[in-house]
Amino acid sequence: MRQNPSFAMTDVAELRRVIEQNPWVTLVSSSADGLVASHYAVLLDDERDDLTIVGHVGRPDDVVHGLGDTEMLVVVQGPHGYVSPSWYGDVAAVPTWNFVSVHLAGVAEILTPEENLRVLERLVDRFESALPQPRGMWSAPNDEDFVRRLERGTVGFRLTPTRVSAKRKLSQNRPDAVVDTIVERIESGESPYADVRLAAEMRRAHETIRAAREGAT
Repeated sequence: MRQNPSFAMTDVAELRRVIEQNPWVTLVSSSADGLVASHYAVLLDDERDDLTIVGHVGRPDDVVHGLGDTEMLVVVQGPHGYVSPSWYGDVAAVPTWNFVSVHLAGVAEILTPEENLRVLERLVDRFESALPQPRGMWSAPNDEDFVRRLERGTVGFRLTPTRVSAKRKLSQNRPDAVVDTIVERIESGESPYADVRLAAEMRRAHETIRAAREGAT
C-alpha cells in the first residue's frame, strides 16, 4: 500500500461503503510454505457498525491459511485505472494509476455451522437480489441435505480487523481543472481506459475536497 499520508482514508462510513461495493477480496496469509493467497466474496457483519467482515473459505483453504490461528490480510480492491500524462495538459508529466483500496488485518474467528449457513445465505441473497428472478440458497431444487453438505464443505469466518490501512489516490494533488479533465476522459466511452466507477469515485472525493475548501474560506 502506498504510504503517502495525503491519500489516507479514515472515515469508517466511507470504508464500509468501499467494502460493501467491492465484496470480491484477496485473502493473504503466511504459511509454513510461504505466503498464500485466495479469493472470496465477503460481507460486512450486519450485526456490527464497524469494519468487521464475514465470509467463508472452501476446505482445505482453512488449513492452508491457518484460519483462526494465523493473522490474515484482506485486500479490498476498489475501482482503479490508468491516467495518461496527456490529460494533464502541456506540462511535464508521467503516467500514473488511480485507485481505491482497503487493507484489513487480524486473526479470524471461526463461525459455527449455523452462523456459517446464515452467512452463505446472505451471500447468495446479496448477489441474487439484483436478478429479475432471484434464486435463494434454499430455493428448489436445492433441498436441506444439499445445503447442509454445501455448508460442511466450507468454513465460515468473522474478521474484526486489528489493523486497517486504506488509501484513495484519485489525483488529489492536481488542480481542479485537471481533475475535471481526467474524470471526463475516464467517463468517455471513446477511451480504452473508460471506467464509470472510477470516475464516480473521483467525483465523490473531489466534491468533498472542494466543499471542505469552500467551508474554510
